[in-house]
Amino acid sequence: MSEMKIEVQPRHETGTNQNRRLRQRGQIPAVVYGGAGKDAVPIHIDRKQLIELLRGGGADNAVFLLKLASTGQERHAMIRDMQLDPITREILHLDFQRVVMTEKVRVQVAIELAGTAYGVKTEGGVLDFSHREVHVECLPGDIPKAIELDVSELHLGQHLTAGDLHLPPGVALQDPPDRVLVSVMHAKTEAVPATEAAAPVEAGPEPEVIKKGKTEEA
Repeated sequence: MSEMKIEVQPRHETGTNQNRRLRQRGQIPAVVYGGAGKDAVPIHIDRKQLIELLRGGGADNAVFLLKLASTGQERHAMIRDMQLDPITREILHLDFQRVVMTEKVRVQVAIELAGTAYGVKTEGGVLDFSHREVHVECLPGDIPKAIELDVSELHLGQHLTAGDLHLPPGVALQDPPDRVLVSVMHAKTEAVPATEAAAPVEAGPEPEVIKKGKTEEA
């Protein structure tokens, strides 16, 4: 995985009002934390530049080289939390965690299915993709964007587990190897209810006959 370089600015003032003003200027407030004996450092990042990097390199498990403006300081880090506006989906705040490129990290990686399962194509089954990510451990530079899983030979009633994944060199599975990731199941059919016999219609009271003419007085 190639690292993404981005310049960051120190954030000398914190708080809701200051963060709002930063966002109005096209900046994203953030914090960098982690590392033994290191303090958290408030920073802000240019929103446009960050979005361009994320679109080009992928947002999941991206490794950044944060370069502190006007200094020679730089640090590798990964996004550990991204706060979004629930309506506009605009990035409101970022948490970066420091990483060392020679020390392993534990991350979640997406699974991408390849091929069409035999049990779906010819046996009338349906594919159940129950777990779409796995936990792995590796060096930051070895984090795969995704892990491919070929389901072409999967028949009706069969499944593939985390242990069936072919991981890249240097990447170790952290999930139980027997965890089922994808399976081919029988298609669900809705039972057709039996036609209920029509209930006999009960005869109601006979209508009262109204005689024409005057009623005799007693």
